[in-house]
Amino acid sequence: MTVQALDSVVFGKRLRHLRRRAGLTLAALGEKVGSSASYLSQLENGHREPRLSTVNQLAGALGCTPAELLSAAAPSRRAELEVSLARLQEDPLYRSLRLPYLKPSPRLDGAALEHIITLFARVRELTDGSGRAAGQHTSLTGALGARAANAAMREEMRRRDNYFEEIEKIATGALDAVGHTGPGSVSERHLSEAAAHFGFTVARVQGLPASTRSITDTAARVIYVPQRNATGGTRSSRSVIAQTLGHFALGHSEPADFETYVRQRVEANYFAGALLAPERSVVRVLAEAKRNHDISVDDLGEMFYISYEMAAHRLTNLITRHFGIPVHFQRSDHEGRLWKAYENDGVLLPADVDGTIEGQRLCRWWSSRQAFESEDSYELHYQHTETVTGTFWCVTHIDLDRDRGDAITIGTVEEMAHWFRGSDTARRAVSRCPDPSCCRRPSAEAVARWDGLAWPSARDHSGFVSGLPTDTVVFSAHPGVDLIDVYAFLDRRRDLG
Repeated sequence: MTVQALDSVVFGKRLRHLRRRAGLTLAALGEKVGSSASYLSQLENGHREPRLSTVNQLAGALGCTPAELLSAAAPSRRAELEVSLARLQEDPLYRSLRLPYLKPSPRLDGAALEHIITLFARVRELTDGSGRAAGQHTSLTGALGARAANAAMREEMRRRDNYFEEIEKIATGALDAVGHTGPGSVSERHLSEAAAHFGFTVARVQGLPASTRSITDTAARVIYVPQRNATGGTRSSRSVIAQTLGHFALGHSEPADFETYVRQRVEANYFAGALLAPERSVVRVLAEAKRNHDISVDDLGEMFYISYEMAAHRLTNLITRHFGIPVHFQRSDHEGRLWKAYENDGVLLPADVDGTIEGQRLCRWWSSRQAFESEDSYELHYQHTETVTGTFWCVTHIDLDRDRGDAITIGTVEEMAHWFRGSDTARRAVSRCPDPSCCRRPSAEAVARWDGLAWPSARDHSGFVSGLPTDTVVFSAHPGVDLIDVYAFLDRRRDLG
């Protein structure tokens, strides 16, 4: 079976990068895997497609995982640019220019490549037939900045096993200061006192602008949050307070770029989890559950009175650090499109060449999508899935906060599944993705029946490349926020006070 869904050019770049990192020549690698140097050269140049058996042999010889070799992300910025150049030269618009093929030789430096690719992207943007003026187009720079920032942050989280010791210490210090030593959940009183510990009061109000979760008057040191009836209940309200407080507890200043914005958002969310589900308490709960082979995200949510998603994040923060269990996390919609993801267990996430996973579609046979097909899609869905990079166990919860619900999935390698509740499930599936015959291409029988006889009309989708709005030419310190409404709200509060 050939791995046809992978971009053969990207695969070749990764293979060359990993071979050189291992200090092997083509001939030496060929001896290890039983292939000729000429065949491996064709793979590296993107002229051949690898078979799964070959991928496994190569990974073993190179000292990496199959997932690292199969990743859709280019191994370096230079490689990413070379792949982008190859793709743009296949674009019909580029071909219409009748320019000679430009080979990205070593003499073509990175700055020139950046210039060519950005220039062509702008040309394509201005000639898309939409009839909009240039000023109405999404900023290319903004979109690329948001995508790169998300990818870089996710890579750092993976390197750190999603554990931020410095934030844990600040949250623990705040809890000590207000007298919370566990083991139960953080009370409303403790949360208010934690805000006071950092010099703030919390005011629940009506009429907060729709584009905001909270507004802080930094002069008066007041954090305004919606009334509980506008936030989906007490759990959501507590999260909003803790996340907002996180920015000030961590000393954040107004961000000047997407990289800083993304980092601050991740750090503030981490602080909220560390404050509402304290490390020492969660570790005690997980240790007991592990002894009983009964680790459950659901239990963490109930014990610490936090959302299932925050409980899942908290599990990823602590379970590798304290118990050596690798995990993955995904949030996706009912069509399988990823909103968020994290992994340190080798699961192969769908990604674009630049490492972007936002908007990519998960395999149809994964737990995240099968949960919507189960008899009761609102019960926890447990599943073992065999993939090209190994077998994984997952549990999926459908969160009804958005439209038809989002799937929140936590999983681990099958060897570690026995520590978790639901690992004894008989539900199993096989995913051959990225092979398109797995779930991305209709069967030959269906094609024979319907090719040329069906005309589906697609539903419009809101395109997104990240969780950040990118419809401005320059970075905004508060993406997606209507500052006119914010300032009007603060004026009203000052008048009342």
